[in-house]
Amino acid sequence: MALWGGRFSQAADAKFKLFNDSLRFDYRLAKQDIVGSIAWSKSLLEVNVLTADEQQRLEVALNELKESVVANPEQILESDAEDIHSWVETQLIQKVGDLGKKLHTGRSRNDQVATDLKLWCKERAQELIVLLDRLQQKLVELARIHQQVVLPGYTHLQRAQPVTFSHWCLAYVEMFERDYGRMKDCLKRLDTSPLGSGALAGTGYPMDRTILAHNLGFRRATRNSLDSVSDRDHVVELMSTASLSMLHLSRMAEDLIFYNSGESGFIEMSDQVTSGSSLMPQKKNPDAMELIRGKAGRVYGSLSGMMMTLKALPLAYNKDMQEDKEGLFDALDTWGDCLEMAEMALTDLKVNEERTKEAAQGGYANATELADYLVAKGIPFREAHHIVGAAVVGAIQKGVPLEDLTVEEFKAFSSVIEADVYPVLTLEATLAARKALGGVAPEQIEFALSSAEKRLNKRDTSGVYARAARLTDLDDIERLVNYWANAGENLPRSRSELVSAVGEFAVTEVNGKVTGCASLYVYDTGLAEVRSLGVDVEFADQGQDQALVEFLIKKAQKMAIQRLFVLTRASEFFMQLGFSPTSKAMLPEKVLKDCDDCFRQHSCDEVALELIFNTRIKK
Repeated sequence: MALWGGRFSQAADAKFKLFNDSLRFDYRLAKQDIVGSIAWSKSLLEVNVLTADEQQRLEVALNELKESVVANPEQILESDAEDIHSWVETQLIQKVGDLGKKLHTGRSRNDQVATDLKLWCKERAQELIVLLDRLQQKLVELARIHQQVVLPGYTHLQRAQPVTFSHWCLAYVEMFERDYGRMKDCLKRLDTSPLGSGALAGTGYPMDRTILAHNLGFRRATRNSLDSVSDRDHVVELMSTASLSMLHLSRMAEDLIFYNSGESGFIEMSDQVTSGSSLMPQKKNPDAMELIRGKAGRVYGSLSGMMMTLKALPLAYNKDMQEDKEGLFDALDTWGDCLEMAEMALTDLKVNEERTKEAAQGGYANATELADYLVAKGIPFREAHHIVGAAVVGAIQKGVPLEDLTVEEFKAFSSVIEADVYPVLTLEATLAARKALGGVAPEQIEFALSSAEKRLNKRDTSGVYARAARLTDLDDIERLVNYWANAGENLPRSRSELVSAVGEFAVTEVNGKVTGCASLYVYDTGLAEVRSLGVDVEFADQGQDQALVEFLIKKAQKMAIQRLFVLTRASEFFMQLGFSPTSKAMLPEKVLKDCDDCFRQHSCDEVALELIFNTRIKK
């Protein structure tokens, strides 16, 4: 059933319905729509539209629906619902009956879809930031491996001056660094919640939109309801960033295609990212790079289409804005695929060091060094430039490189040239002369590489912030502990116990909102336990649990704890963090006594895992 059918006496034509409906692509917003609905239910509780029991029933049903959608998103496409909002509402009504019809109170599909899309953009942008970081890491790794490899540099596709393969890699590190920065900036600007803006004039209920924004993980609420439902700047900005980054990827792909060609022979691309010819068995085509180069135009087209759609739209929402999603999804998916493929292509890249050095020595790439030599002898640069040009012509006529001319032959062009010219013309001297910041001298390459490595190693691409708990976090800690205790995942802890133990806790924050907690309980035997680990359901699968456990591991190391253990049903997760199985019989008696409070004590399916530290304290 349509969400708007009361005004109409006739059903929509089937062709119009097919033309109008958006479920076939906006089904990708299912998780975000459910998360937004949970937050909205909490706001309806605040303004007494829902009772506490009603809100809890809605939240449980929505979380069940979310788990089902995450497990099988394709199930949504079996429906004939108009869009993802109507699908979620229909599913909710099936679960909780007429109570589900109360959820949309005070909310419009206009602020709902704007919120869903921003939530999706935040999540996808963070994933793309990780991919950008991984590509930069791969380029830096490749640069370190091939630090001594000399490569001809080109202008106008003619050999110009020698550089190094490392210098080439670092040039693209800089390009992708700017893309990384643009994505971070874009995330800051889109980190505002439109929910509560209604159709265009705001909601008619006096809810606190700042709290609502924080419940959704946004930094703040938007300031103007009309702008909130009209704004698609974040869509254009993300697609613009994708377009510029695709430009960088395309340029890198073109370089690699040229370097891989038989005419250059500088590199050989892996069999995993190349293909052959159906006719010519000797061919090994750089298809991955050619596709990256080709897909750049696809992303540009999406950006152009989005700007054309928005350029003359009146405020506020118009159905034209339904066209924001397909192009956005395709552009960001394409960009992500290309980032991953570029990283894969660089992983097993083989560099032909002998061939690159031979090419760097050819083409009279040391001509500039001869000009600088003449300037050092007191000849003005413009005159030196002319002298060297004549010398190059002479060497070409003789069929030799500049460094093979004799002193007498050099003197035919300038009397100031002596035997001391030869050390200046070597490949090593040519590189070493470029000592200024950003140059190709070995010390500058080392400086650039070390700086890039330090910069990348300091990055946190998770978007999750873990810290020690404060007294002001007690309400959130109690909420999280009780939620997971009620779910049977943790032992219950009283408020008074939590007050006494707040110093043991760590919490995670997303945009100032406490989203997870865990505690480090220390025994008097150099042993400690990870307890009360729990994360808000709407922030699951975002690295919260890992950030908490890693924080507690570091804390345990600083305290000179020798063994850290956990009782858990998520053994695989903890083993990925370095824990290994142990016997419950090896644990203190107090641990087993605590199990008396657990309803699963007679059918316990938890396993014991431990992490053993060195005695040296880690800083």
